[in-house]
Amino acid sequence: MCLARLRRWVDGAPGPIHMRTTPLWLRSGAFPHLLPSAAIVLLLALLTLNRLGAADVCGGSEAAMAVYVQQMVEHKQLLFPLDNCSIPMYKPPLYHWTATALAFLLRQATTTPFILRLPSAIYAIAACVLTMGFAARLLGPRGAILSGLFLCASYQYISQARIGLVDMTLTFFETIALYTFFAWFTLDARICPPARLRSALHYLLASAMGLGVLAKGPVGALLPGASMLLFLAGEKAGKSVKHLLKPGPIIVGGVIASAWYLACLAGRELNFLSLQIGSENFGRFFGSLGTMPPWYYVQPLLLNSIPLSFFVPVAVLDALHSLGERGTRSTKSFSELLCARTDRAAVAVRLLACFWVFTVIFFEFASYKRRAYLLPLWPASAVLLAWWVVDRVIPRLRRSLATITYRLVIGTCLVLAAVNFLFIPALELHGCGASFTPRALFRWPSAGFAGESSIDSGQTRSYREAAAQINRLTYSDGPLYVIGVPDALEPLVFYLDRCVQPLRPGSIAPPAGFVIAAENTWRRAGVEVSNFAPIASIPYDKGDQLLLLRRSFYSH
Repeated sequence: MCLARLRRWVDGAPGPIHMRTTPLWLRSGAFPHLLPSAAIVLLLALLTLNRLGAADVCGGSEAAMAVYVQQMVEHKQLLFPLDNCSIPMYKPPLYHWTATALAFLLRQATTTPFILRLPSAIYAIAACVLTMGFAARLLGPRGAILSGLFLCASYQYISQARIGLVDMTLTFFETIALYTFFAWFTLDARICPPARLRSALHYLLASAMGLGVLAKGPVGALLPGASMLLFLAGEKAGKSVKHLLKPGPIIVGGVIASAWYLACLAGRELNFLSLQIGSENFGRFFGSLGTMPPWYYVQPLLLNSIPLSFFVPVAVLDALHSLGERGTRSTKSFSELLCARTDRAAVAVRLLACFWVFTVIFFEFASYKRRAYLLPLWPASAVLLAWWVVDRVIPRLRRSLATITYRLVIGTCLVLAAVNFLFIPALELHGCGASFTPRALFRWPSAGFAGESSIDSGQTRSYREAAAQINRLTYSDGPLYVIGVPDALEPLVFYLDRCVQPLRPGSIAPPAGFVIAAENTWRRAGVEVSNFAPIASIPYDKGDQLLLLRRSFYSH
């Protein structure tokens, strides 16, 4: 009977065995449980898509991704795009391919901020759907509702779902890998597992890890893979380790993971490989990208989504502690543990806790750290928090107090989601120079949802208007140089949609062409650009000016 219940859990069919061919969502009794989950998914979609294109591309990292996407969408450089005609793409291309595919489906011939960021939003929504489904199987409807609301309430999850970087793509495929592994593991622990379903899950797991590598590099397979092995070691499931390392799925995952890298070798684009594998992976561990103190992650771990982030480490420790409880108190077999809902959930969260701990330790040893590296922890953290509330906190309370606690958690999440809805888009505009005022919290530009923001949005740090004026005054194929611009060049290059050659102060002036210079830099340069005369003064960043210079004897 227990094994039959386990099979129905994997197949998603509660009730008698003869009903398992009817999908869960087709049964009338399932709709009341699906409606809250559907509402939460719609809420997350609203949080991620609201004013997604309102803020211009201002940050250097996002602008670099924007230039690569622009090269793919507008110039068909699908494999080896260059930033500013010289810098190879330093991330694998899965995110950029997704943006290119979305631009094709939406019939967008140009790259807008909305198209650039849309993949992150879609991957975030999809990861939420997977997380709620996973939590529903483990914890029931309450677990699904809480896990989804925790993601909606997480500042880090929502903010990173609205930026054009590869981290949410990595998060999505690592999440698939973890959830698929647990489904495979529950089958593998059975005495007579269904071979076809187990094999299909195994190949899906391998494919997800391979796509994780295409999203951000070897870390996409290393983090979930090592966490799975740690989990199996902790559960003393040596047989599953042997089954997990079968050559077929490993070969499939390896082919997917190495596809772009092999294309670089075949095309002799070794500079792409050197930058991606050398600097972006191994180099960051030895300080080539910079160094941070060992305690760097204390603040991002505890403060990235207050107050939820305070409780995540507590849930992780509680999940790991449950392993000791099973070893000292339980006399059930492993198959019996996976049949009981509470025990099965405890096993699942131990896997997620292993992933959480290993990811933190892994990046702690890296010399270069970023807060976004912790983003893949959030789907797992949402399930851990839901389990902690549903199975650890509420059962210890009186009935009335348990109801109050459950409703208080839901109310807190809804308040935090509302704050994310108002605060994050306004903060994005502020990052581009717009004033951060109460009015900005409620502003909803008519063009901001699907494309560029309105001209009067106040984004003084955006190069969009400056680049449009420069392109009007210069030849599209003429030489263009830049000197003394204080910011990263990628935002300027993105809006110019052409290459600019940087000049250093004191270097030899170009024989012909146009020079973009900060006003103060041009005045200090003196004789180096003495043969150049300003033809336009372009406002930028409030009181600052960009000068467009042309050699005095250079004619149209």
